[in-house]
Amino acid sequence: MTPDELRAVIASGESLHVEFKRATAGALSQDDITEFAVCMANGEGGRILLGVEDDGTITGATDPSGAPIDPRALAAMILNRTQPPVPTTVTRVDIDDRQVIVIDVPDEQAPVGTKSGLYKRRTLDLHGRPECVPFLGHEIMSMGFSTTGRDYAEIPARGATAADLDPDEFSRFRRLCLTAKGETALAEDTDTDILRALRLIHPRTGELALGAILLFGTEAALKTWVPTAEVLFQDEAARNLTANETLRAPLFRAAEWLRERLDARNSEQELTVGLQRIAVPRLPDRTIREAIANALVHRDYSELGPIRVSLSPERLRVSSPGGFPRGISLANLLDESRPRSVVLADAFKRAGLVDRNGRGVRDMYYDLLRNGRRGPDYSATTKETVTVSVPTSDADLELARFVFEYEQAQTQPLTLRQLQVLHELKATHDSTTVEMEAALNVPAPQLREDLARLSEMGLVEPRGQGRGRSYQLTSAFYRTADANAYARLQDIDPFRQEEMVLNYVDHFGSITRGKVAELCRLTPTQATNVLKRLRDRGALRLVGERRAAHYVKA
Repeated sequence: MTPDELRAVIASGESLHVEFKRATAGALSQDDITEFAVCMANGEGGRILLGVEDDGTITGATDPSGAPIDPRALAAMILNRTQPPVPTTVTRVDIDDRQVIVIDVPDEQAPVGTKSGLYKRRTLDLHGRPECVPFLGHEIMSMGFSTTGRDYAEIPARGATAADLDPDEFSRFRRLCLTAKGETALAEDTDTDILRALRLIHPRTGELALGAILLFGTEAALKTWVPTAEVLFQDEAARNLTANETLRAPLFRAAEWLRERLDARNSEQELTVGLQRIAVPRLPDRTIREAIANALVHRDYSELGPIRVSLSPERLRVSSPGGFPRGISLANLLDESRPRSVVLADAFKRAGLVDRNGRGVRDMYYDLLRNGRRGPDYSATTKETVTVSVPTSDADLELARFVFEYEQAQTQPLTLRQLQVLHELKATHDSTTVEMEAALNVPAPQLREDLARLSEMGLVEPRGQGRGRSYQLTSAFYRTADANAYARLQDIDPFRQEEMVLNYVDHFGSITRGKVAELCRLTPTQATNVLKRLRDRGALRLVGERRAAHYVKA
């Protein structure tokens, strides 16, 4: 690291991955340094800068004797004082006649502690400030299961016997297997054969696994062996809590219990396409099924806290303890399927409760978009909790009709990505490839291919040429949905809109988003897009914030 690079890191301040520590003689012990290395290793890795104050002032680092610190000796000290050993990279950077010691700590896959038994982890407090907090036992256990790949459901339930399993739950499983998507052969098996088929009993010793308790256990058995198996359901109708129920039950029963409560509160909107009446549910069937099953199957049962399911007029929100399974992120959620527990996922598949191909999240997106709704939102997910929010407010019936009419006429369903493009264009009215690439997180070559295909299908039409080319829904959509909106787009194209805005600023000195919407007869979102294009070109700049925000010539 060069002095200039170090100054840039310091200027950015402390963060989840950067820690400043005073390291003048006597200010920092070897135990302190080891503790911070452990904390970083149990977070996401990062850098410890010795010789920098919390406010970024560089005071320099020296050992207790006042002599310069030997980087190799410091790295060896950290390695020898951690368990398992943490291999750090320690360098010295001379800056402003002082030395700063930079300790690069890797992101360790398994829990790390000091040899004296201290475990800490790096996190952010409620105000977004970084801190080191105790690494609790259940958190260490959760991280250990995840990194070693051991399935929680396969761990032996020491002392559990057949008396701890509920015969009614085996009957429930057999009934589920007889459904269209279930594995009907299992419906004829004995209880023991079912346990063997689901890998819930040791083949030699006959010892039951925790998964057997989770799927078929009595309430007393759950309380003893898996006390975290708890579900909370809340109905927030009209912003008043009209239902607040808690259930501790085996997973198949919990799935049906939640399904009954959501089905009873689900409603439909009606859509007429030709002579056909089409029901547009607020919560599509597969969306309910997958949201519930994902929470029950993929939650981390070594973590404390219940699964929370809340329903309001605006959204269904499902949150479950434990972050995404290792290897899953917001970026690859649609394309990857890595269950936290393969055993539980397999049991739900064989019962016909989830998709066998690992496409459950894609199915949720597809059904919601096809029915004129936004896709599920996972943005509130953290390292501790997976949260999905599904919209339940009124659907965009105009777009739903447009999709249904096309599919009826062509007898060919649209793909998920095609539906995503149509929804984005409906929301923005007019968008460039660059704007859609950022909004949809789709690589440009794939997006261009989709836009070309949608244009051939007569669903999308391009406007303009070259780098300024944009896309909008075809005129056929606006003729059946909102003729005025199409007329606005035709009358005032993007280039004319920008010209009008710049002329207004030349005459009056500044312009607001509301004035742009009024001047060009646009929605607030469209007005924002016009101003963004002008800012990106360097023609305008933003002054002020919130209500005082306005734009002037750059």
